[in-house]
Amino acid sequence: MSRAGGGGAGSAIGRAGCGSLCEQCRVRGISVCRSIEPAALDELERIMTRIELPAGRVLFDEAAPAEGLFTLVDGVVKLFKMLPDGRRQITGFLLAGDFLGLAFFNSYAYSAEAVTDATLCRFPRDRFLALLERHPALEKELLGRASSELAAAQEQMLLLGRKSAKERVASFLLMLARRQQAAGRTTVALAMSRHDIADYLGLTIETVSRGIRAAAAEGLIRLIDRHHYVVVDDRRLRFAAAAE
Repeated sequence: MSRAGGGGAGSAIGRAGCGSLCEQCRVRGISVCRSIEPAALDELERIMTRIELPAGRVLFDEAAPAEGLFTLVDGVVKLFKMLPDGRRQITGFLLAGDFLGLAFFNSYAYSAEAVTDATLCRFPRDRFLALLERHPALEKELLGRASSELAAAQEQMLLLGRKSAKERVASFLLMLARRQQAAGRTTVALAMSRHDIADYLGLTIETVSRGIRAAAAEGLIRLIDRHHYVVVDDRRLRFAAAAE
């Protein structure tokens, strides 16, 4: 596992000037930046750096100084925490349009690592927070994202504490499908490894693999290949996930 270095994206990560990238950004409509009025986009661009993060590279480490905030433009990023005994708990997977790095104190509460090659926009924390004061709509959008993160954390607690192994796998497949269908995709990309999914669900790799195969055998999903599937029966998948 290679690291970007320091508390943010280090010099090993490719950088490029942003120009008019905000206007052309394909995830602007689903990111926090959607609340910025067009006339103010140049203000956002002036504080932004585009980052290319290779798969397996750590964007920032838990407890490192929270110097940057990020919007994920492309790819998948996983969030995780290390337990005192060295075990890892993955707490979430982020997709294009997601915002990460928001810290209530001066250090990151979790680590972030690219699952696939990823592209992000980086905003210096102090300058971004100053921007919020001039653009209340952006601050409101950010608070909404924070509320969604809290709801996701509560769902994760339910997932790990109350659901069976089969329900956990079905819940994961359903969550991933809903996230990607909201972005207009019908084929769901399962970019993360079975090991990562197991860490997220608190299961073994073998249990995750059996659960995915069982969902396909029962006609809930159709596996296209190891990393892609289509939801065949949404109602039954929701029932299997104990979501209705």
